[in-house]
Amino acid sequence: MSPEFLWYIPNTVEPGHRGDDTTDGWGSIEYSTDLARTAERHGWGGALLGTGWGRPDTFTVATALAARTTTFKPLIAVRPGYWQPAHFAAAAATLDQLSRGRVLVNIVSGLDNLAAYGDTSADPAQRYARTQEFMHLVRRLWTEEDVTFAGEHFQVSGSTVAPRPWTTAGRAHPTLCFGGASEAAERVSAAEADVQLFWGEPLAGLAERIDRLRALSEQVGRRHRPLAFGLRITTVVRDTTEEAWRAAEERVARMAAGPGDELTWTGNRKTAVGQQRLYDLAARGEVLDTCLYTTPGKFGGGGAATTWLVGSAADVATALDNYRKLGITHFVLSDTPYKQEIIRVGDQLLPRLR
Repeated sequence: MSPEFLWYIPNTVEPGHRGDDTTDGWGSIEYSTDLARTAERHGWGGALLGTGWGRPDTFTVATALAARTTTFKPLIAVRPGYWQPAHFAAAAATLDQLSRGRVLVNIVSGLDNLAAYGDTSADPAQRYARTQEFMHLVRRLWTEEDVTFAGEHFQVSGSTVAPRPWTTAGRAHPTLCFGGASEAAERVSAAEADVQLFWGEPLAGLAERIDRLRALSEQVGRRHRPLAFGLRITTVVRDTTEEAWRAAEERVARMAAGPGDELTWTGNRKTAVGQQRLYDLAARGEVLDTCLYTTPGKFGGGGAATTWLVGSAADVATALDNYRKLGITHFVLSDTPYKQEIIRVGDQLLPRLR
């Protein structure tokens, strides 16, 4: 699977996301289009679009951005329970055809405001079982005709998606990304995901997880091409190592002194297994490996903002190359202010990675 270098578009109507100082335009098509086009101009393959109830609908935003760009690939975060698999398979295949194969998909199983959109599956085991069915069925609908499926959570009879996804010699359908660190989540990835997304853990921890996922792939009888791996992390890049660490420490000081609004939490992300793994890293030291900064998690940073890679472009490129040596091929990076850092990180870091 070819390497992917993606950015992140927050997709929220509220300003100030992760400390971004932009005050106007949040949630508008103009703001998101500007970020997407800037990403195109500065070497990014596309961007992950944030999702959650109470934010602009991610698929709708992705469609608008695909129409206003030429190479930008939206990594569309979707939730089983919000979508039915046949409905999603048809919508995504249509957008994939219209955009000539630019759709990427991130399946999210974590809790959201379920009652607001009529979902009832709060039990983790049931949610992961449902997610596995969702991914299995979507893949079949993208690649087969006259699909009949009767599972515990979803059923279709004689279903054929039209149009089909955009195909090439090496691509049968949009890439299905999935994240999660629990045993149940890893079994879903091993069976049905194309890419397992990790947050920013030390190299040794991710090496262990990659080995485990490869072994799990054999245990569950994986039927697809080998599982690929991705990293979603914050990167604080400056002209020199000293400048980068000064900027990172100043930001953490503001987080420590402020109301803790670096990230708007949803669902169970504060207690999720993967999130707790990141929080636990701070007890092992402020800086792990070469430049993995763990302190942000102590003062409100969460998800991909719990740990940061900090340093010059050369420092961060070396760190990311070390992840690549483990087998990681997909990178979703970000920092704020979003537009400013799209340019800085794209111009200074991406050429070193390519």
